[in-house]
Amino acid sequence: MTAHHDSIHMNDDHIDLSHGAGGRATAQLIANVFQRHFDNPLLAQGNDQALFQPPAGRLVISTDGHVISPLFFPGGDIGCLSVHGTINDVAMAGARPLYLSAGFIIEEGFPLRDLVRIVESMAAAAKAAGVPIITGDTKVVERGKGDGVFITTTGIGVVPNGIHISGELAQFGDVILINGSIGDHGVAVLAQREHLGFATELRSDTAALHELVAAMIAAVPEIHCLRDPTRGGVAATLNELAQQSGVGMQLHENAIPVRTEVAAACELLGLDPLQIANEGKLIAICPAAQATTLLTTMRAHSLGAMSAIIGEVVADELHLVQMTTGFGGNRIVDWPLGEQLPRIC
Repeated sequence: MTAHHDSIHMNDDHIDLSHGAGGRATAQLIANVFQRHFDNPLLAQGNDQALFQPPAGRLVISTDGHVISPLFFPGGDIGCLSVHGTINDVAMAGARPLYLSAGFIIEEGFPLRDLVRIVESMAAAAKAAGVPIITGDTKVVERGKGDGVFITTTGIGVVPNGIHISGELAQFGDVILINGSIGDHGVAVLAQREHLGFATELRSDTAALHELVAAMIAAVPEIHCLRDPTRGGVAATLNELAQQSGVGMQLHENAIPVRTEVAAACELLGLDPLQIANEGKLIAICPAAQATTLLTTMRAHSLGAMSAIIGEVVADELHLVQMTTGFGGNRIVDWPLGEQLPRIC
């Protein structure tokens, strides 16, 4: 994000095309909104890129686009979500996130106060996580050619020596854990979008998980797989891992944490909590001998207080994910068909 450091004052109430044209209005927007809130030494270099010295170790990079609707929802907004989502993608490799970049596509006419609110939320999330936003880009499209604002974030991190976590490493006999209740984010966003009047307000679980991951790795370096179950929920995530590793998965319905409000909403709307997006949850797969230690470590962290062992890895030539139901039966937990909740992240 390059800007001129002259004394330009913002008088407009809405974004217009001049804010993306590369002239004085663009400089004004960058300096008074983005640089003001994202302020850090690397961003202050003022170039079209950020120059930094990489640490020793293997680097991880991940990019994530965010198109959620509505932009503001109980428990969060597109701003903090864009920070948390990319930090989590980097952390799922066992990496320590270092830096973020952010690209904005803003629709002409978007209220400036809403943009500032989003940027403030991003800045607060990045500061709380200790992962600064050090470069980025801003574009403005014509009215009707966007939907308010879209944000793409890229994260860079470093994996500690001796740690190798990947989706193809699940093995027969491994144990499957999750760090809390599922479906909170998806149902909270759906309730806001569709103006559903639930008696208890549901809140998104959006959160940065890298500190939880660091604690988990310190306790159990032998973790085989980590994955955050976002779009497609736990069902899609475990099917991905089963295919990558060439194994099957056996879940136990009664062990999977689901809030009463989420279960009730899903029953009302005909949705499966296992297929609902999450933004503050992770799936961990580790050797059975380390499962108790890992569970104890997860529960000791504020973002893992409701952690649970929810199943195990099994031998299965078809690489199916199956679940023992609360009634004692068994069903296949298949990939979601289509998209139950579009624009959920």
